Amino acid sequence: MGNFAVKPAKECRFDILSLGEVMLRLDPGEGRIRTSRQFRAWEGGGEYNVARGLRRCFGQRAAVVTAFAKNEVGLLMEDLILQGGVDTSLIKWVDYDGIGRTVRNGLNFTERGFGIRGAVGCSDRGNTAASQIKAEDIDWEYIFGELGVRWFHTGGIYAALSETTGDTVIAAAKAAKKYGTIVSYDLNYRPSLWKGFGGLEKCREVNREIAKYVDVMIGNEEDFTACLGFEVEGADENLTDLDVNSFQKMIKKAVAEFPNFKATATTMRGVKTATVNDWGAMCWVDGEFYTSTHRPGLEIMDRVGGGDSFASGFIYGLMILGDPQLAVEYGAAHGALAMTTPGDTTMASLSEVEKIVGGGGARVDR
Repeated sequence: MGNFAVKPAKECRFDILSLGEVMLRLDPGEGRIRTSRQFRAWEGGGEYNVARGLRRCFGQRAAVVTAFAKNEVGLLMEDLILQGGVDTSLIKWVDYDGIGRTVRNGLNFTERGFGIRGAVGCSDRGNTAASQIKAEDIDWEYIFGELGVRWFHTGGIYAALSETTGDTVIAAAKAAKKYGTIVSYDLNYRPSLWKGFGGLEKCREVNREIAKYVDVMIGNEEDFTACLGFEVEGADENLTDLDVNSFQKMIKKAVAEFPNFKATATTMRGVKTATVNDWGAMCWVDGEFYTSTHRPGLEIMDRVGGGDSFASGFIYGLMILGDPQLAVEYGAAHGALAMTTPGDTTMASLSEVEKIVGGGGARVDR
C-alpha cells in the first residue's frame, strides 16, 4: 500500500481526530417517538462515532473537534464522550444565553423501527454550537503541526449543518494534508439536512469541493450519486439492490475525476425489513477492488451507526494492518456487530471483531 504513508505514532499525539457535531441521542427503545414517555440518552454523531470506535474497539488514541453550549446538556455530552475514552481537550465551549436564543446543543430523537416499520430520525439541531464553528475558530496549524495527527476524519453530515461548516471542513483538510495526515471523508448524504440549505445542488457543490482534499472517500451508492454526481447503473430506485460491476464502474469514474483518492469504500446494504438486512462491503485501494464476506439476512437491533462502525474498522485495517482485504473485512464485521447493540456507538471489542473476521459464529462464549 505505497499510497498510504501514515505518520509514525511516536510523532503524533493523536492517531485519529474527528471533526463534527456530537449530539445527545434520545431513544424510545422499541417504541415510537410520538408516543414515548421515556427516552434513553446516548451520545452520537456521524463523524464522532468513527473516532470513538477507533478508540474503544481498536485501541487508538482519539480526539474530537466540536463545540458545545456550556450548560447541563453540554456537560452531559462531555461526560459521555469521556466514558468512551475520546480526548475532549479540543472541544470549544460557548457561553449559554439561558434559553438557546443564540446557541444550543443538538438533540437527535431516533426510533429503531421493527419489521415492516422503518427506523425514524427526528433531528432538533438548528443553531447548535458545532454548526456555528468557523474555519478561523480552530487553530488547525497547532493541531496538525504541533500536536500531530495520523488520520483525520470528517463527513457530509457536518458539512451540511450551516453555511460555515463546509468551509471549516476544507480548512481542516488542507491543514491535515499540509502536515502529511491522511484525510478520510464519509459522504453520508442526508436529504433532510440539505433541505433548507440549497438542496441537492448545494450538496453537490460543497461536497465536490471538499472531495479535492480527500485521500479516503467513503459512501454508498446514494452518497456518490447525490453528493458527487456519479450515477450507478443497475441500482433500483429504492437502492435495495446493487450490481457490484456497475458500482465498480462508477468508482473508476470517480477516481479518474478525483485522482487524489487513494481509496474508496462502501457498505452494501439490502434492506429486507428494519430488523433484517443483507450486509457486506467493498473497497478500492491502489487500483484493486476488494469485497468483504457477504452476510445475507443479518439480524439487526439498531442500524444507526453501522456505517460509522464500518468506517472505523476500515480505517484501522488501512492504518494499522496495512491490508485492504483485512480492512474491508474488519470494517464489515465491526459494522455488523455494532448493529446488534443499541445506540450509535460501538460496544464491540477487538477480539469479537477478530472472531467474526475469522469465521466465528454466535455460540456462547464461556
